[in-house]
Amino acid sequence: MATDKELSDFLESVERRAFKQAAYAVRKDEAALDIVQDAMIKLAEKYGDKPAGELPLLFQRILQNTIHDYFRREKVRGTWVSLFSGLGNDQGDMESFDLLETYEAEEGTEAAESSADKVERDQVLAVIEQEIQKLPARQREAFLMRYWQDMDVAETAAAMGCSEGSVKTHCSRATHTLAQALRAKGITL
Repeated sequence: MATDKELSDFLESVERRAFKQAAYAVRKDEAALDIVQDAMIKLAEKYGDKPAGELPLLFQRILQNTIHDYFRREKVRGTWVSLFSGLGNDQGDMESFDLLETYEAEEGTEAAESSADKVERDQVLAVIEQEIQKLPARQREAFLMRYWQDMDVAETAAAMGCSEGSVKTHCSRATHTLAQALRAKGITL
């Protein structure tokens, strides 16, 4: 059970790094501040009773989920804004007006992506996930913490109960194994 002081000290220690991580992800300082604040509130409200040793991993997961939530909200907002801005009907003939004919997806968005590109991306992601599952447990654990959960080497080492050098070795072996397996299947990233 983390005391109020331990929770407060933990949040103070991760505040700056969490802000940089969120700001890098969303590219807006105001939104990054909101994200970090929301993540800290969620940690305190829902997981404040957890042991102090579990707080770093919990906070990292909450922060990542809060960033993803931000992007989901922005995607919905962007869809509606572009949808309504594309409704300009200069012809005045509402009888023949068809929304689907006038709406064009913004270049570079998922909506503008072709079905073939979506299927290909999904297939590549499935292959990557399969290959990650084939990694030895320690390599998989180090790889996922470092590259998918954005933990630094020291945090990963502490979570895994090993040295920082071991984390680096596991990550290096994992990336080389994954790259080799993907190349063997004709996938280049």
